[in-house]
Amino acid sequence: MVEIIREGNYEILTPLNWLSQYLLLIERAGRTCYQSYQGEINQETASKFTRMLIKREHFSVLEHSLLTVKFDNCSRGFTHELVRHRLMAISQESTRYVDYSAGSNELNLEGINIKFIVPPHRDENEPFELPDGSKMSIREMATKIETFYKALRQGGLKPEDARQILPNGLKSEIVVSCNFREWRHIFYMRTARPAHWEIRRVMCELLRELKNIIPVMFEDFVEDTPDSNGVTCFKQIKL
Repeated sequence: MVEIIREGNYEILTPLNWLSQYLLLIERAGRTCYQSYQGEINQETASKFTRMLIKREHFSVLEHSLLTVKFDNCSRGFTHELVRHRLMAISQESTRYVDYSAGSNELNLEGINIKFIVPPHRDENEPFELPDGSKMSIREMATKIETFYKALRQGGLKPEDARQILPNGLKSEIVVSCNFREWRHIFYMRTARPAHWEIRRVMCELLRELKNIIPVMFEDFVEDTPDSNGVTCFKQIKL
């Protein structure tokens, strides 16, 4: 039976205490550039040093870091946008190897459960007129796609072949790892007002949490007014 999902979520996989430790590493690496080895390195000096690097746009030093995040209940459209950020390690749920018939060794049509992401600002039961004059809701369209998938599997097609009928709105799960410099670029692109509502909502939530964990790294990102659908936006400012 088709399942409708309205909101994605994330999980930070990197131990949180590691993130502040990366600031110490960033300062140690950065002092090499400036040959400024005098004095103790601690969380206070590391924050001050990181703020200086960002102000000077000396972003390469921020690459001495790593943050891993898992995103779930997001669409293939979400993941297509995310993987366009090249400087990251990626592990994604495979529509080729995942069998939506509940992992059974034998085909179980009744066990097939396909999940779809729909716009939270629209009613999935709202009818839309088709070219032939009939009407169908987003939920009904998703159910029809699931029926097509079942038909292909019943006809002997493997998951890697039957997946060709599945849409961008298919639920997916992905794990990405990248350095702080790349995360700053991701947030710059994906929390701004022009970003797609789905990825923007999840990235804004992640950014809020990271601003609390390592505030100096993202303090130049501030919340903007929500869009017309009530989804939060961020903007980057000069400090």
